[in-house]
Amino acid sequence: MVTINFDILGSIFYILTRAEEIANPTRDEHGRFSAVASHAYQNGYLDRPVVDEYIEILWWCMKRLWPGLERKPRQFRMVLTHDVDSPFAEAFSPPARVLRSFGGDILKRKDPARAFRRLGNWAATKRGDFKRDTNYTFDRIMDISEKHGLQSAFYFKTACTTPEFDSDYPIDHPYLRRMLREIHERGHEIGFHPSYETYRDAVRTRWEFESLLQVCESEGIHQGAWGGRQHFLRWEAPITWRNWAEAGLDYDSTLSYADCAGFRCGTCHEFPVFDLEQGKVLPLIERPLIVMEGSLFGKNYMCLTHEEALASAKRLKYQCRKYGGAFTLLWHNSSFLSEKDWELYEEIIRA
Repeated sequence: MVTINFDILGSIFYILTRAEEIANPTRDEHGRFSAVASHAYQNGYLDRPVVDEYIEILWWCMKRLWPGLERKPRQFRMVLTHDVDSPFAEAFSPPARVLRSFGGDILKRKDPARAFRRLGNWAATKRGDFKRDTNYTFDRIMDISEKHGLQSAFYFKTACTTPEFDSDYPIDHPYLRRMLREIHERGHEIGFHPSYETYRDAVRTRWEFESLLQVCESEGIHQGAWGGRQHFLRWEAPITWRNWAEAGLDYDSTLSYADCAGFRCGTCHEFPVFDLEQGKVLPLIERPLIVMEGSLFGKNYMCLTHEEALASAKRLKYQCRKYGGAFTLLWHNSSFLSEKDWELYEEIIRA
């Protein structure tokens, strides 16, 4: 006989459904439930996949009772994702905006080389060479993924609902169409990144996703599954999951806290989502996000150095490997600002 002196199944259900976020109305300036408001952060276990730990307890209890039980082997994997908030820094920018950035490079960032490189890139994009754009990091990202035998997923926006927080780029522009084709032809994934105000709007979510599908269909791009991530990690339980399921998406990968990397869902494994309000399982898989580069470096978030960021990512990756799960990493295409960023990104992949 084996006795467990707490409701282990109830605890797993509570964490996976994000019931805590329904019960706690605390939100940040973007309407998000933040890490600092969570029980995991306040009690020091956000860096542990506690749901996976609970499942290990259950497994060994069952093994004690039935020694002949066999377990399906689980394989650790890296999942590389890239939210395409701004595919271009210069290609769609008017001269005045480029000049402002030029001035900022010199006066604020103290980087005149970057300033003149920006002007050269802008001129090149106006001649049609969009791959000279500062934010065009896609080929190098795919090169790195392929070198390590991995696939990258690029999540694209199709609309702008809040100009302050959404970059407005036309998904049907020839530059974007060519980009989508090349990503697909190289065997990488295209996904969905809905605009700022969609996380509680089912109609808008469906319309924006269908806009992406229409462009991909016209370019002969077909995938077995479609997924993505909410912009700014804006997410509301269980409304956003329901919106995605109703729109026909297969998976979501939004669930990490913006202000701190870690295991928001208590697991590094994908799981079918449950709608607490409607009391049913939805036809949608959650693929938990473990680390976003913005969480590591953000001045109002973890604010780590490159060395500290590497150490933090390694610790979380170790936990994912320990439990045979997926280490899902988000690095925006527009966040490779120096060679040091590229080196850190690849070091995390190799770790």
